[in-house]
Amino acid sequence: MAVPKRRQSKSRQKMRRGANRWKAPVHATCSDCGAVKPSHIACPSCGTYRGRKVLEVEAF
Repeated sequence: MAVPKRRQSKSRQKMRRGANRWKAPVHATCSDCGAVKPSHIACPSCGTYRGRKVLEVEAF
């Protein structure tokens, strides 16, 4: 079994663990209605994606 030859420094250990930190989800605004939505997803309020109507949204 492989055994490390030298102990890793604290900074290298923190750099390795820093890649696993939580990142906030990225939100974008809809170009048609201005609602906040996740990027690369059709707008849930108006049903458009990249300027085209792709979903039929029921009005309440």
